[in-house]
Amino acid sequence: QVRLVESGGGLVQAGGSLRLSCAASGDTFDIGTMGWFRQPPGKEREFVAAIIWSGGSTYYADSVMGRFTVSRDNAKNTVYLQMDSLKLEDTALYYCAADPTVYRTNLYYTNSRIYDYWGQGTQVTVSS
Repeated sequence: QVRLVESGGGLVQAGGSLRLSCAASGDTFDIGTMGWFRQPPGKEREFVAAIIWSGGSTYYADSVMGRFTVSRDNAKNTVYLQMDSLKLEDTALYYCAADPTVYRTNLYYTNSRIYDYWGQGTQVTVSS
């Protein structure tokens, strides 16, 4: 079992930055892929970014490419999502997710259904 706890959300003005953290505990040796997803108000959950736990390869949704950066600190069992140049449309509840399998194709790492473990979410609100 893997437990995930997100933090770092909040209210920020458009153009600003936030850094989200996702702390993993439990069977962290079992993590292959970590993902960040978000659910805007009234919309479905969507993929934001993913990172391979051991190798560090990263993947991004087109909507955040060049603005968001996903990274991990294996010693702290923590994954980060640095969000810069935030836009109103980035407002959402952000979740981190983990799965034992290493996914390197977007058919898989963008699919929220395949992730076994989820955090409780952290709210990000971007104001004008």
